[in-house]
Amino acid sequence: MNRTETGRLGEERICAYLTDRGYNIAARNFRIKGGEIDIVAENGDYIAFVEVKSRKPNSMVGGFEAVNRRKQSLIIRTACEYMRRNPNLLQPRFDIAEVIIDRGNVLGIDYIENAFDTTGYDIYF
Repeated sequence: MNRTETGRLGEERICAYLTDRGYNIAARNFRIKGGEIDIVAENGDYIAFVEVKSRKPNSMVGGFEAVNRRKQSLIIRTACEYMRRNPNLLQPRFDIAEVIIDRGNVLGIDYIENAFDTTGYDIYF
């Protein structure tokens, strides 16, 4: 599998993971200039902006570490634009999912709800 296929498989698995937990997938791969959100999911209380990181077993940099301050900033900015275009009253939340994939098989999922927030940014939802 190439990187694109691996990433797509990871996103598919996280969509199923969220759906099984009562979320509705509102958008996938929402893009603006300079930013992208892999999955936007809603559950009646929250709108979760989910960054999915697919990794091979024993990768040097884990999925959670890959979502650094700069990446968080891009996700937050993109989420603001999503909310501007799709207003709602749900509480925004930023989640990170790490999917471990080896030879096309998903070996594991690690999911952190509310992995980061807008503290330190001049952004209000």
